[in-house]
Amino acid sequence: MNATTGRVALVTGAAGGIGAATARELAERGIRVVIDYFHSAEAAERLVTEIEQAGGQAVAVQADVRDPVAVAALVERVEALWGGIDVLVHNALTPYAIKSFREMTWDELGGKVDDEIHAAFVITKAVLPGMTAQRWGRLIYLGTALSHQPRESMIALGTAKAALTQFARYLAQELGPDGITVNVVEPGPVTDTGISHVLDDDQRRRQVAATPLGRLARPVDVARVVAFYAGEDNAFMTGTTAPVNGGMSMY
Repeated sequence: MNATTGRVALVTGAAGGIGAATARELAERGIRVVIDYFHSAEAAERLVTEIEQAGGQAVAVQADVRDPVAVAALVERVEALWGGIDVLVHNALTPYAIKSFREMTWDELGGKVDDEIHAAFVITKAVLPGMTAQRWGRLIYLGTALSHQPRESMIALGTAKAALTQFARYLAQELGPDGITVNVVEPGPVTDTGISHVLDDDQRRRQVAATPLGRLARPVDVARVVAFYAGEDNAFMTGTTAPVNGGMSMY
């Protein structure tokens, strides 16, 4: 039996794409999964059914991760159902503008940075007491290669996610003595996600040509890295950033 069996993971923004793939992967490894969603109730419930039919355990809970009241209610529900949250996978993506800096307003750039860090702050604050009490926890944040590799018109997302990565490093330093690891997974371009439309066919071909492994990432590629960080085997890695990009960018 996997040593992580029976743990509880909260995956934010889990109704589709990387979040859904992560929920499936964790459930396959014996982790009970809380599928957080904002709008996509039907997709979330379908995912719960899929996981249960495969022998896993899952529950779907609606919450805007920027709302402390909604998040507190989510955590209370999970505590009543399963006793608490051992693993946080913060994947929820708040809206952002796709445009050049010259065209962008401060509300679009500053608002995205504020949304990104606010959501991470709220959800982390909510799960941290339980992890601290048991002196074991896994905090995993989904970043982006755009934090390191700028791409045209993606300044809002790239800047916000760079701030998230640094936020995670500070948490790793502070929370290590409590047995809590904090890591970031930074995908490059990923197919079959809510933002995969950002690349047109020509851009996609160029990205594939620039990738040593010869293809773009799939959601499951990212999910498997997240699952490693979530598990017992990750006993001595914290404050790290894992690039999941097929070698497109090496750092």
